This record gives sequence, C-alpha cells and structure tokens, in this order.
Amino acid sequence: MAAHAPHPDAPTGPAPITPLGRGPGLRERKKQQTRDALVQAAHVLFLGQGFAQTTVDEIATAVDVSQRTFFRYFANKDEVALAVMADAEDYFIECLRHRPAAETPLQALRASIVKAWRDLGSAGRTGPGSIHSALELMRMIEETPTLLAAHLRRVTEQERVVVQVIAEREGLDPALDLRPTVLAAVFGSVLRAAHLSWTADQEPAGPEGMIAVIERHFDQLGPALAGHWRS
Repeated sequence: MAAHAPHPDAPTGPAPITPLGRGPGLRERKKQQTRDALVQAAHVLFLGQGFAQTTVDEIATAVDVSQRTFFRYFANKDEVALAVMADAEDYFIECLRHRPAAETPLQALRASIVKAWRDLGSAGRTGPGSIHSALELMRMIEETPTLLAAHLRRVTEQERVVVQVIAEREGLDPALDLRPTVLAAVFGSVLRAAHLSWTADQEPAGPEGMIAVIERHFDQLGPALAGHWRS
C-alpha cells in the first residue's frame, strides 16, 4: 500500500511550528544551535570511541560549553544519544495528527511513518546529528542495554500517544474500545521488526533503505493476520 497524498494542513518538514507562523527569535535560535551542536558532538564521540567510553565532560568540551550547560539541555548521556530519534518520533506524531480523516487508522499510521522518515531524511542535514547518523546510532542502541531500555521506554510512551490520537480520529473511548490500543501495539511491533531487520546489515543504507524495509513489513501485516500460515 503506498502512502496517501499529504493533507493540505500536514507538516511539510521537520522544522518546528511556531505560534502565528512567526520564526523563532534570536534567543531560541541560539538555544537550538547549542542543542544541535551538543547532539552532533555526542554522535561524533559515540560513533568514534563508543558510548560507554564517552563522558559528558568530553561532549561539553567539544562544544566549548560547561557541563552545567549540557545539563540544561539533556538529563544524561542516554538522552543526548536518543535526541534525534526522539525528534523523529515527535515529528511522526505531528504527521499522524494531520492525516486525512478518510484514511483508515492503519493507512494513517503507515503514511505518517513513511512521511516522517522521508521528510527528515531529505531535510538537507547530513553528518552527525542528522537522521542519517541516527540510523548509524540505531545499531549502537541495540548493543547498549541502558540505551535500549531508554529507547523502549520512549517507544512505550509514544504508543500511548498513538492510542489517544487514533481514538480521537475515530471518535472512540480507548478505555471502552480496545482497537486503538491493539493497533498501536501492532504498529509498534512492526516498526521494531523493521528496525531490527535494517540493523542486521542486510538492507540498503540510509533513510530510503529504512523506508523500503518499513513498507515491506507493512505489506506483510494483512496477510500475516489472515487465515492459516501453513502451506
């Protein structure tokens, strides 16, 4: 199933939405620049020397800021390591909120995740701190127990948001109708299976490679749930 055409009001890229269409002020831009620099420095160090071997002090020093400044933006190393993935997940939720009402819940979820990956992958950012380096970090996340635990906690939180968004789209009470909860759980499991497949070094590199893996997994969702599997 191909992703449906974007809704006219859907977000067109990963840029943050500001009130009344105004761009961020100078202070906000400087804060964003510092945050981006910390993420990029962390990714360089994580990928170059390993997560466990990298200290907060090294990350802060690389950006020429203090540890205190680092902790204004991130609670710990886990959070800075997961920052780009977290931003991508938040953007996915924004895409989901803007999908056309005519789409079924599964169509909306699938179209939203594909749009999020495609927008973030083609946003002109490359190198550390970009969605491209986030894909590289996915392997590190799977191999680092503390990071994997933090990532899965966030995935669980996102699943709760997906339930609420789908329930609102369909006019349902998720406490009484379990379909949004079941769909969100299935959706999350399919995405994780796609991510694990991609990190197994058997798939094309880059965002488009990940999108192809996600699409292939969703192609199998309907047949996998219908009828017997035995040949």
